[in-house]
Amino acid sequence: MNEYKKQVLDKVKGALEQLSAEKLTEVADFIGYLLTKETREEKAEQSELDPQKDPIIQDYIGGVSVEPFAHKIDEILYGEED
Repeated sequence: MNEYKKQVLDKVKGALEQLSAEKLTEVADFIGYLLTKETREEKAEQSELDPQKDPIIQDYIGGVSVEPFAHKIDEILYGEED
């Protein structure tokens, strides 16, 4: 544990000792929220889609290059002629 983290933990512990039981419950709930959020963020980072590795997306890539999707798509989207 680095020195900064140790200092923060000591400060938090001291502050917690001064809180009422009701406020400690709120702090515990907030800590639970932060831990859940951190876990969710870590999972989201790990599960980001890579189209080159995802078999479903890989099969779909290029799916709009066939008729009727590709016909006049630039004209429809950008007002450009073929």
